Amino acid sequence: MTTDTPARLFQLLSLLQTPREWPGGELAERLGVSRRTVRRDVDRLRELGYPVRATKGADGGYRLVAGKAMPPLVLDDEEAVAIAVGLRAGAGHAVEGVDEASVRALAKLEQVLPSRLRHRVSTLQSATTPLTSGDGPSIAPETLTVMASTVAGRERLRFAYRDKDGSASRRLTEPHRLVSTSRRWYLVAYDLDRADWRTFRVDRVSEPFATGVRFAPRELPTGSAAEFLRQSIQRRQETYAFEVRFAAPADRVSGRLPRWLGVPEDDGSGGCVLRGTTGDPLEWLAVRLVMAGYEFAVREPEELVESVRELGGRLSRAAGADAHADTDTDTDTDTDTDGRV
Repeated sequence: MTTDTPARLFQLLSLLQTPREWPGGELAERLGVSRRTVRRDVDRLRELGYPVRATKGADGGYRLVAGKAMPPLVLDDEEAVAIAVGLRAGAGHAVEGVDEASVRALAKLEQVLPSRLRHRVSTLQSATTPLTSGDGPSIAPETLTVMASTVAGRERLRFAYRDKDGSASRRLTEPHRLVSTSRRWYLVAYDLDRADWRTFRVDRVSEPFATGVRFAPRELPTGSAAEFLRQSIQRRQETYAFEVRFAAPADRVSGRLPRWLGVPEDDGSGGCVLRGTTGDPLEWLAVRLVMAGYEFAVREPEELVESVRELGGRLSRAAGADAHADTDTDTDTDTDTDGRV
């Protein structure tokens, strides 16, 4: 029997947050109290803002329903670990649909997890290798959670950063927003040492440290962090508009290409056309097109045509070298008189 009222209320709330209706008698048995006490505890939960609905009947029943606002959740150990592992897995890979809100949720959850549960989360994740279709680099979830907490708390953030050319530096920033693409995470922040706004690839960040120093938020030069990032990437990279025709229907091709490349459209002749823009190296785009597994023809740009041609040549030469090596190996094996291979 649970005699401590706060503890009993938490236990009752944990039961009600499962998606089912609980008969009053079953709740009373679970909590080791009378049905009258259950009714009284339900009234207390309602006063705290939890929308508990009662149903009529011989035994009566209770369930938690959707309300106007989300009250605090109560999770048992297994539920907390499962959610944290899921959020960490999503945060560690820039998966489409996993945005800053997920990282903020992870930061809040890990802040209140007992050390024994944090250890379980870390152990489980370190023993798990996800199979993902993303091509972006992996990121330590701890890096994202530190950044998310400084963004939410308007707290200056210090970290080590490695530029594209490999040069290292230390940065002191006023973080504004985390932005995720389908492949990478970026931090949009005001760089205090350079007195200007910057974007930082999070996979190049190490040793993030929340300084504890608060700051008044500055106004971005553009309306949103996403737009600022888009313009920043365009300034740094040469972009290409491309058009490719596949000899297969759009519904087949679309499942073999990352969505951020574009959505192929049927051309009415059994094939489909993919149009889009990219700032990535064209050699990388050529590889992605080949990996789709269907015959294709590049219509534009000419630079992509050349990249595909060079890739095809390398693959042909590699296949020829393998075939020659196999022939040599077979010949050596056939003439080996002492039986050794």
